Amino acid sequence: MTKRKRRTFSKEFKEQIVQLHASGKPRAEIIKEYELTPFSFDRWVGQYHSSGSFEERDNRTPEQEELIKLRKENQRLAMENDIFKASRADHGTKVDVIRNNRHKYSVSAMCEVLQIPRSTYYYEAKERDTKEEEELTKLIKEIFKENRRVYGQRKIKIELQKKGWQVSRRRIGRIMKDQGLVSKYTVAQFKPKKTTVNESDVGNVLNRAFTQDQPLKVVVSDLTYVRVRQRWHYICVLVDLHNREIIGHSAGRHKDAKLVQRAFATVPYNLNHLELFHTDRGSEFKNQLIDEALITFGIDRSLSHKGTPYDNAVAEATFKTIKTEFVNGTVFSSQEELDLELFDYVNWFNNIRIHESLDYLTPREYKLQHQLEQTAI
Repeated sequence: MTKRKRRTFSKEFKEQIVQLHASGKPRAEIIKEYELTPFSFDRWVGQYHSSGSFEERDNRTPEQEELIKLRKENQRLAMENDIFKASRADHGTKVDVIRNNRHKYSVSAMCEVLQIPRSTYYYEAKERDTKEEEELTKLIKEIFKENRRVYGQRKIKIELQKKGWQVSRRRIGRIMKDQGLVSKYTVAQFKPKKTTVNESDVGNVLNRAFTQDQPLKVVVSDLTYVRVRQRWHYICVLVDLHNREIIGHSAGRHKDAKLVQRAFATVPYNLNHLELFHTDRGSEFKNQLIDEALITFGIDRSLSHKGTPYDNAVAEATFKTIKTEFVNGTVFSSQEELDLELFDYVNWFNNIRIHESLDYLTPREYKLQHQLEQTAI
């Protein structure tokens, strides 16, 4: 439904409407022809005959004037009550009281109550605002650098809240721009298409049920490439749909089933607890080696439909994150360096990095919160 645009009327227009009515044109016709509301029409006529003015202040009754006066007085009394305790405080405390209440009360009125010249307050408030801005800027730079230069305004805002700062995203964005802090996510990345598929008759058992209420119920996986000197190496991760935790990972020179097998070998949980393993139709995922492992541990299989990447959207999204935060622009000197850096990244991803899809918790925090809720039930 289209929202009707609010109309504004000039003083001259209102006078003409009142004159039309005074000249004998019926009220109903005026309202219809000029698309007015009955309330507006009657108010204009009443105001014109009462005071000759359409301004609200010229049409107030003595009772309304008295009510406005009482409200102003009550506001002043509330202000004086709020800042009364500071009236005998030191000079610096008084300035802080005014700064903290300037969104509620007039600065001039508070200066008068606390007996501080306005010029003095504005000078000192400016000095303190400058110091606060410097402290906030330093903190934003630290959060940005400590989190691999990937956090944007939203996540920095959450981290600031944890430290007791209430800062708008707009202010954070301005400071980031001033300091040249550009998240890796601001640069679009090229995503190569998969070309190797198999024709297995295994269906899409998961059917895009990406929200799971139990840990290890569904694990998804995918692979991507990374540069090691002059060669392409590959990364495989296993992701728990419950809390988006990377529960297994591996890296190596070959994009094959052994890479996937090594990822399963790093899972710190009993593999018998896994219920469903979902991937795309890459041959490295659907072969005898992987099938035997899944059968041994009683893990059911699920494959995306051919040519349908959205069937494995969470794994795709996770690898987009990994590519942006870990892979892009990086050339590793050796497989050993890649292994160490990947281990460090996975630890950060699971235990430190907050995730928007998890209400800005880390995967481990989200899992712990779920366990506590289940225990309470």
